[in-house]
Amino acid sequence: MKDTRKNTRQPQTTHTHTTLAGVVGGAVAGAAVSAALVAALLGSNVAAKPAANQQTEPQSFSSKELNVSTASENTTISEAVAKKCLPSVVSVNVETPQGAGIGSGVILDTEGNIITNWHVAGDATEISVVIDGITYDATLVGGDASSDVAVIRADLNGALVTPIEVGDSSALVVGDWVMTLGSPLGLDQSVSTGIVSALYRNELMPGTNGNTLYTNLIQVDAAINGGNSGGALVNDQGQLVGINSLLADASGTGSFSGIGFAIPGNYAVEIANKVIAGEQVTHAYIGLSCATVNEQNAQGNNLPTDQGAYVAELAAGGPAEAAGIQVGDIITRVGDLEVTSADSLLLAVRSNSVGDVVEVTYLRNGEEGTAKVTLGSDERLQEQQEQARQQQEELEKQQMDEYQQYQQFLEQFMGR
Repeated sequence: MKDTRKNTRQPQTTHTHTTLAGVVGGAVAGAAVSAALVAALLGSNVAAKPAANQQTEPQSFSSKELNVSTASENTTISEAVAKKCLPSVVSVNVETPQGAGIGSGVILDTEGNIITNWHVAGDATEISVVIDGITYDATLVGGDASSDVAVIRADLNGALVTPIEVGDSSALVVGDWVMTLGSPLGLDQSVSTGIVSALYRNELMPGTNGNTLYTNLIQVDAAINGGNSGGALVNDQGQLVGINSLLADASGTGSFSGIGFAIPGNYAVEIANKVIAGEQVTHAYIGLSCATVNEQNAQGNNLPTDQGAYVAELAAGGPAEAAGIQVGDIITRVGDLEVTSADSLLLAVRSNSVGDVVEVTYLRNGEEGTAKVTLGSDERLQEQQEQARQQQEELEKQQMDEYQQYQQFLEQFMGR
């Protein structure tokens, strides 16, 4: 079956009662997890049970094994983390041109600033949030559509809220314990536990308002379903390390298939802080236009490879030109990331930061070469794109005005 990835804002629907099963997990020493695992195996008849008349030898442990009685633990890691973090996670209700929807959000500060996904709130005409059972009106502060990060602000009317504690997402390693929190399928204040399955996943999602570039995603096996978008991914210290954003949908039904993705917390919070401060959000920029090389156009143009990004144009004085990259080069790698298309080049560049120096591998006349490129900022590019957007809007408005004038003329003429 084809594996697709979907945004996880949930259209509002009427829900029947759903039974949820909790997962016990921890990272204190591993013994509590082992005990819970054994109990689960016995309970499901997977582990063999001794016969009633069978003698069993007492278990022995090596000096390196830690024997901990779970009965002596007041709370599990899951319970402690959920208790700490749930007050900082909210349900986000939106009205959009497409209809009503629900997502999740994370409280960043006592002023009511809440981080969520752009695909949750970016096109909303009305926003409200539910905090501790109370509904508050909210407004969109701003965000970065291409990164799928948005900030909304709740009108708290003096109410006190609990901001999330922010952790360091760069410290995550594969196998780390994590918890997702949010409103899956509209079931607010829900949690699910799992581990980090992989790091540094890149994904491009085409949309009606341009592409969304997900770079360096955190892949987890903790459940992420529709409505979880914008919710929190936290570590075993109850610290924010990601913003839940995508689910892998192998069935095509929009349901969780065991793989979910979160935007790294460091990146999402950095964008959110810039939005709150009123600063422009910028991204790494290489300064070229390119086309995808594939088997068909490689044969037709006698190219030395059937995949990569063909450099069609260079920005004058841009990073790529300054590093010696030329029109006609085929870029095949950026740092450790393979480049197989124009989209993958964009993702590879955006997985870095402004000012980073990256090694770009390319083919020129069939020979492989490398260039050290100091990535710039796309601030000027964004300004050009904004100017082009405004010009297009003005042109469309002018055409509409002319059409209306023509309609009025026809009505007057026919009325004579």
